[in-house]
Amino acid sequence: MRQDGDASRACLVGGEVRSAGILCDMLSFIGRCGWRGELFVFSGTDQRSIYFDHGQVVGARSTVVRERLGEVLYRHGVLTREQVEQCSSATIEGRVRFGEAAVKLGFVTRERLFHLMARHVEEIVYGVLMVDGGAYYFLEGFDDAVLSSLEKLGVGDLLREGVRRVHETRFFRVRIPSERHVPYRVAGHAPPAADPLGAYAATDGERSVADLCHALKQGEFELTRALFQLVQAGSVAIRPPRVAPREAVSIFNEATALVLRELDALDEGDSVRSQLGAFVASRPDLARVLAGAGPADDGTLDAARVEQNVALAGGGTLAEQALAAQLYEYASYALFLARPHLHRVQTAPASSRPRVSLRVTAMLEPIAPEGGKPK
Repeated sequence: MRQDGDASRACLVGGEVRSAGILCDMLSFIGRCGWRGELFVFSGTDQRSIYFDHGQVVGARSTVVRERLGEVLYRHGVLTREQVEQCSSATIEGRVRFGEAAVKLGFVTRERLFHLMARHVEEIVYGVLMVDGGAYYFLEGFDDAVLSSLEKLGVGDLLREGVRRVHETRFFRVRIPSERHVPYRVAGHAPPAADPLGAYAATDGERSVADLCHALKQGEFELTRALFQLVQAGSVAIRPPRVAPREAVSIFNEATALVLRELDALDEGDSVRSQLGAFVASRPDLARVLAGAGPADDGTLDAARVEQNVALAGGGTLAEQALAAQLYEYASYALFLARPHLHRVQTAPASSRPRVSLRVTAMLEPIAPEGGKPK
């Protein structure tokens, strides 16, 4: 509760989050009290902060990728993906913030950015309300300099919209699990009688929900609701996210390297490497796509060589999906082999080691096939 290193700020309240929506009462309480301070919310590796002042939300920050300012501006059609990258590069040295970089590079006017900053804060607040596990605490006071802009958003209005989103998103996520999933038209099904947001017309089977948000300049929640209605009507179906070969290999490398580092510390790494080699050899399709790509001693693969192998095999969406599923199975098998060794350490008396299996499972989620198992 003192991770920010500022012991001078009083901690007024704190607790545990066990279900989505539970923080609605806390935000309402802070608003009614009229406190000035910062609400920290932790969920796994994600951290969000909401800044309050006299019953209003005046700012917010988030480490969640999809809630960063660049991603919000992309989804609303303000910036292209290339422009987001350019602005991010300009902020690396920390001399300029993302929004200021976008203005200086001529990608957005200062007036337009000012209006969108409020939407950015709203997205983070709604993200906080969706947190279903973690912890929170409120520290009194904050330095105004930490805010990119000073907003004045009523807590009551945010909560009314947030509660609606919490309840409706539970239904949406059953059919549309994330903004990375790809909607496509169902062959032989008649177009809908009405398409107010243009979601059906823009659906091409290639663009993800996030890409459609960008094309139509709509928020994720609004577009997801429109797509959900199309899915319910049978006009549209949803396929898993499209993961490029290099991205899939990067995800695999991070997870597998973590597993082998832990095993090497227990002097069990070499035996698992041998079993993984036999696993690849027993699967001709996997062996072909990994030909010449390693693995290196730390378990990582050469992403460029894997990408080349996929292209030589014909490439395309189906090949990319197959690669993601193969790498997921490969890394999952590594974790399966490691579990007995890791379990001994993590259950030993006086052990405080974090559960590696949970971290690896979270890392692999972007390349996991539907249902979590390779098909």
